[in-house]
Amino acid sequence: MSGVRTRPRMGTLRAMLVLGLLEAFGPLSMDLYLPQLPQLATALGTSDALAQTTMSACMVGLGLGQLAAGPLSDRFGRRRPLLVGVSAFAVLSLVCALAPGIEVLLVARFLQGLAGSAGIVICLAVARDQFSGAELSRMLSLLFLVSGAAPVIAPVVGGQLARIMDWRGIFGVLAGIGVALVLVVLLVLPETLDPSDRHAGGVRALGVHTGAVLRDRLFVAVLCAGAGGGVAFFTYLSLSSFVLQDEFGLDPQGFSLAFALGALAHIAGSQASRLIVRRAGPLRVYLLGVTATAIATAALAALALLGAGVWGVAGALVGFMLCAGLGGPNSSTLALAHHGVRPPGHVDVLGGPAAVAPRRRHRRRDRGHDGRHDGRRDPGRRPDRLVRRPSGGLIAAA
Repeated sequence: MSGVRTRPRMGTLRAMLVLGLLEAFGPLSMDLYLPQLPQLATALGTSDALAQTTMSACMVGLGLGQLAAGPLSDRFGRRRPLLVGVSAFAVLSLVCALAPGIEVLLVARFLQGLAGSAGIVICLAVARDQFSGAELSRMLSLLFLVSGAAPVIAPVVGGQLARIMDWRGIFGVLAGIGVALVLVVLLVLPETLDPSDRHAGGVRALGVHTGAVLRDRLFVAVLCAGAGGGVAFFTYLSLSSFVLQDEFGLDPQGFSLAFALGALAHIAGSQASRLIVRRAGPLRVYLLGVTATAIATAALAALALLGAGVWGVAGALVGFMLCAGLGGPNSSTLALAHHGVRPPGHVDVLGGPAAVAPRRRHRRRDRGHDGRHDGRRDPGRRPDRLVRRPSGGLIAAA
């Protein structure tokens, strides 16, 4: 019968642990060695700019890989593409650890990003396969917290690992994480997509869905704002180790302390967003976060130009991370408010956690961006599969 789940369902705690690990290993691959970037540049005899490019190469791989991982998981099921991704991640982490020069490291980092993207996309699709309603909302809140916190917590952990190992050792740790994740997928994660629900999809289908969302002006506006915020965020990630260590004289442990304050601020902002979005709605909270981030960025630039010193600059960075955490959780909720009917793998590529809208078989009125019922129906949805569009209530319910 249609709509009857035939695949085994994971328990909530088990799913939280497994999907949280899969969500985190992509960001971990990008940022765990961040405190060691200056030492990496010295050891390989290269420039600071090329050392930073190893982060950019991984980030490009993470982005491009999601374009393939989502549709492939819709076609072949969740486990096989995920196993290929985490296995390749483990092997490529070892290649990074043994890289004789910056050229090999750059190529390996790009491929490592491609492999790591499988965890980011497929864990969201698995969550949608397994859960609905309030359970799905709680799972999405956890995954968004992990995806937001992992890039800023990883350098803190990396700073402590720097006490006992060099940058090659850190890539060895990543290889070990990859092997552990292979075992987790093999032994703990069941296949969650029934063969009857699989479809070929492919580049053409992805192009159709991408064209549909790009015609949505709200999506494009949030996308552009998010791109600007992403540039600022990853500039912070890639340059902070050089600025705080080379310019201000912090050691890797002092850098990790400064980074830890930023990580806590980012988590606090995300959780504050989760609490106030119930009353204010995602649009207002998003605009508040974006405006506050712009103000914090201007304050950071002013303090740096006025020579405020290391802790003045670090304090401004903490303020920037707090504001970024406040607005971030609502961006994909708004961007994909009208696109909940798209296939899970495709939608996860386009919008992240908020794109995974729970499916309902009973009629509900759609919600507007402020979280209130607007009484309108979506004329484009199928009569036998009605979808509740993602709203502030979806993300805030956890």
